Amino acid sequence: MAARPPLVALKDVRLQDGPRPLFDGVDLAIEPRSRAALVGRNGAGKSTLMKLVMGLVEPDAGDRSVQAGTRFAYVPQEPLITGDTLLDYAASGAAERWDAEAWLTTFGLDPQKPAVNLSGGETRRAALARAFAEAPDLLLLDEPTNHLDVLAIELLENELLQARFAVLVVSHDRAFLNRVTDRVHWLEHRRVRTLDKGFKAFDDWADKVMDEEAESLRRLTKKIEAETYTFYRSITAQRTRNEGRARALQAMRADRAERMKDLPKDLNLGVDAGVSSGKLVAELKGVSKSFGDRVILKPFTTRVMRGDRLAIVGPNGAGKTTLVKLLLGGLPADTGAIRLGANLDPVYLDQSREGLKSDMTLWDALTPGGGDSILVRGHSKHVAAYAKDFLFQESQLKQPISTLSGGERNRLLLARALAKPANLLVLDEPTNDLDMDTLDKLEELLEGYDGTLILVSHDRDFVDRLATSTIALNGRGDLVETPGGWTDFLRQNPGFLTTSPSPVGGGSAARGDAGVGGTRHSTPQPVDRRPAKLSYKDARRLEEVERLMETLPAEIARHEATLADPDLYARDPAAFDRAMKAAEKARADLDAAEADWLEIEEKKAALAG
Repeated sequence: MAARPPLVALKDVRLQDGPRPLFDGVDLAIEPRSRAALVGRNGAGKSTLMKLVMGLVEPDAGDRSVQAGTRFAYVPQEPLITGDTLLDYAASGAAERWDAEAWLTTFGLDPQKPAVNLSGGETRRAALARAFAEAPDLLLLDEPTNHLDVLAIELLENELLQARFAVLVVSHDRAFLNRVTDRVHWLEHRRVRTLDKGFKAFDDWADKVMDEEAESLRRLTKKIEAETYTFYRSITAQRTRNEGRARALQAMRADRAERMKDLPKDLNLGVDAGVSSGKLVAELKGVSKSFGDRVILKPFTTRVMRGDRLAIVGPNGAGKTTLVKLLLGGLPADTGAIRLGANLDPVYLDQSREGLKSDMTLWDALTPGGGDSILVRGHSKHVAAYAKDFLFQESQLKQPISTLSGGERNRLLLARALAKPANLLVLDEPTNDLDMDTLDKLEELLEGYDGTLILVSHDRDFVDRLATSTIALNGRGDLVETPGGWTDFLRQNPGFLTTSPSPVGGGSAARGDAGVGGTRHSTPQPVDRRPAKLSYKDARRLEEVERLMETLPAEIARHEATLADPDLYARDPAAFDRAMKAAEKARADLDAAEADWLEIEEKKAALAG
């Protein structure tokens, strides 16, 4: 079967951004139904490249070609929700109102909810619902898992795997990319390399590419050294004044200098565990917590020891932050006892980025007490030098924080947190907006950290790499603690996050004084969640495909009649091309409608049975 033409193709695209080019000969093709990751370091230009693909940014040179009629949908890193209700927002683009309503419901949102005072997760889900409702040919997602809980991420993964459109996604979430992608576009050194495999194969491939480039640079350096020696020491070269040889040497030096500029700059991360804490960090015995009628934690017992790496996972709103505050002694329990260890010196990195005001400059944020230096783990360091450790340019120091990207703001939070000695690090969603290189550096730092780590995260891969134990909350007051990371928790507690609990002892914990080791603090039982009828989305799609199956054959016949004119191409090539593409699109739409009709009818039959 012949390969299908790409929806969008970039050829030799160049774009200048200040004194140096951002893109220098980018080639990129996005084929129908492909699910591609776009990866690269922070600042490499991934978001700009997405806008180039969509046609929102014009290149300085090169070509962009798009299949006629291609529809785009885009979810940026920081969506702006407008309108009176979420339904107004989701239907304000190219979506039908009923389709927007169905997708909002799919993503767990009330369509009539006012579009104000939304949480980060609600904002993200609303933007995703709007994009899916627009039924694009190509969906572009910029960090779509930010602020989503694990259940929402898994829902998004499933919808993308079933989707009929192409996807181009920028994400730091390795587990997400491993599951949904079938190819990778790597933006590095101002160009794009493409791997025709999913993200699972990326690391090995990238290591091989980087090793080859390092070897190429080493050979170039040796060649320059040899040529320089010959040029300046050879009497013959000096006598003949070989201008060609001089130009060749100058060109090699320029090539090497450019390659050296492209080498990634490493974060200079460090952390000081300070004075050792007591062996016991925190202990909860029979602790419970409610807010009004809502039970956040049923009676729960756990113990955190020095050197533990504890992950806390669960849906948004399940009570993860409440549990952290209980562990730190910042919130009183309704029942039970909380005991904190001796000599605790905690640092808390909050996902809400409290303490960072938009009009504050980067300099102000790093030196809240004023001056031009910062105390970094007991040693004075100039603020510009410390900012450079976190990849900030000196020119950024006087810029307001509002001009920083999400990744830069998170790096700034890390810079502030890691400057202080701490024998207890509490990191609440530290991976949001960070690129993979920064994540790898952070993981290396935390792996060597001598203190105690409490990690709140929806990043499954990050938790797997770091956690020695995991506490999960399901949003109904139940908690379970399991040795190991996310994968260990899932294997030992299937259905804990998604099934409803059966009452055990009138809703109290099965064993209120249980400790670490996989003890479930209320036993959830599987329930039959099979719907009694088609979902709203499926019912409306069934109506739509039945209408399309009635109208599209006539439309195809009309286009075929036009194409049957033997003189059309000679008389009007453009009209012939339009009719050909319209006929192809109508046939594809009919194929998709018939496939959807069969799938939904099978669901109806299963529900009836």
